[in-house]
Amino acid sequence: MSSRGPALLLCLLLLLLPEAAGEDRGESWWDRAGAPTVRKVGKGLKDRVNAVTALSKKYWAHFACQMWPQDCDEEKKTASKSLGWTLPLLGQRYLDIFSNWYCHFKECCDRDDCRIINNITGLEIDLSTRLHGQHLAREVVLKSVKGFLSVPQPEKPLALSFHGWSGTGKNFVARMLVDHLYRDGLESECVQVFISMLHFPHLKYVDIYKEKLMEQVSDTVQRCGQALFVFDEAEKLPPSLLETLKPLLDHYDTIREVDYRRAIFLFLSNLGGNTINEVVLSWLRAGRSREEITMEDLEPYLQADILKSTDSNFGHSQLVKENLIDFFVPFLPLEYHHVKLCARDAFQGRDLEYTEEALDKIAKMMVYVPKEEKLFSAQGCKSISQRINLFLP
Repeated sequence: MSSRGPALLLCLLLLLLPEAAGEDRGESWWDRAGAPTVRKVGKGLKDRVNAVTALSKKYWAHFACQMWPQDCDEEKKTASKSLGWTLPLLGQRYLDIFSNWYCHFKECCDRDDCRIINNITGLEIDLSTRLHGQHLAREVVLKSVKGFLSVPQPEKPLALSFHGWSGTGKNFVARMLVDHLYRDGLESECVQVFISMLHFPHLKYVDIYKEKLMEQVSDTVQRCGQALFVFDEAEKLPPSLLETLKPLLDHYDTIREVDYRRAIFLFLSNLGGNTINEVVLSWLRAGRSREEITMEDLEPYLQADILKSTDSNFGHSQLVKENLIDFFVPFLPLEYHHVKLCARDAFQGRDLEYTEEALDKIAKMMVYVPKEEKLFSAQGCKSISQRINLFLP
């Protein structure tokens, strides 16, 4: 393998890294590029070029043996071992940074499929710290996904159906799953997102939609066994399209020589939101904490509401009737203090300072129901990220 390509990549990386080891002043090359003095930029570039020039054969041997062990001969191994972990010029940190960056473009991990990361620890942290007011969704999603991924060969794909009012976190959690299970997130070739009214808007073309959907799902699973499919606005999916999905979620080893059993299907819907809210409201009126609500308290009501719904085909589909949905996940209505937490997260996500007064003002902008008690935000946390713009200097 020629070393000129990787060497060039290393040079480019060093040009963008902070000051050479031992000169960390908390100022990036990009910061200096915006400074009025061109000399500082020139000096920064010169330092990095000098750092690359000073890279000895031992450093390169150490790096090459880390990145391409199959091409590491005895001479390189000896040079690499003699260097040890001191690395006074670059530092191990620089090599780690470059290794991670390089592997983003070229698969060089130890797993069978480097596109799949299955970062359950990161998922658990995000669900615990960034998802507010949803103790049931947090528990069900984490346990079901973790359990599914731990089985070498599942009996069927995992099918989760998220239900609740708009703005309660259904899309937010779907995005968390995508980001923590796949290296490239939504850009991964293992992930497909379908929005009912966008991808399947006209009933007269449903036969074309069915053919294209089956082709896309099949191709994705063949490219990536652990594929993930999101169907947003699931309650608006045409009936025959739902039936097309039925065999894919059933207990079959293969369908037309394609194995779908490691795939994950997420259905997102506002269906059942009113029933969820009524259960939570009755608990609060009884003086009980919403955190005491269990899946056993809520899921039967939710499932019954979905089955009897006349406004949607989803509840009447074979997916629901034949129990192919593994969990109906309720997203509870959000209260005033949850909206404040969403506003805080929005400020922090943009590295902006905030005050309690600002958080209160944003939370008070939302409409709350029912009319008498004004307990639940009618929009959940939707539009929060736009509202914080009103409080910027």
